[in-house]
Amino acid sequence: MAAATSAAAATSPSCPPRQRPPAAPLPAVLDVGNMNDWQKKSPLDWQIYVNKLVKVIAIEKHEYEGWVLTVDPVSASIVLAAFLGNEQVSISFVMGHAVQEVEILQEGDSEMEQRLSRIFAPEESKAYSPEELEKRKNDLKTWLETNHIPVTEQGESSRTLCVAGVLTIDPPYGPEQCSSSNEIILSRVQGLVQGYLEKQ
Repeated sequence: MAAATSAAAATSPSCPPRQRPPAAPLPAVLDVGNMNDWQKKSPLDWQIYVNKLVKVIAIEKHEYEGWVLTVDPVSASIVLAAFLGNEQVSISFVMGHAVQEVEILQEGDSEMEQRLSRIFAPEESKAYSPEELEKRKNDLKTWLETNHIPVTEQGESSRTLCVAGVLTIDPPYGPEQCSSSNEIILSRVQGLVQGYLEKQ
């Protein structure tokens, strides 16, 4: 009978509470609720941070500083770039769930936007400074206009040339950077650009 009593005591409802985890982790759980404020923002909200110098405060009081390259729309993770000198760049990722606060420290000017856009630019674009690319663009645009070919500037920082509304030429403005759905126009303009460059 005594054995039956002890078995009943072992399975009685008073045992499970002793197995509950300690209450100490609760503040961390509350923090998670606060962190989600960043994750709840829309892509349009995140866009205002792009190309700006920010300070990110993450969980456990970690702080990160850098220029915002982008914010991942799925995870809300922030991609930061920091310039170390010697044209070296440090890229860091702050996971969206860890972000507690983002403070804008400085607005980016057009020169900084170009510098940031070149971080992941094709290698051939990196061979030219922003000034050289601007000169190549302007020279090619002038030459096209001289030959009565309509051309406009479009896109981010007006870096892309648009020829007759049907073809685009991106930096560094060579035949390989021509793009058009019309194969005949594409072939002709590529030939023109190639000939122009060979004469330079």
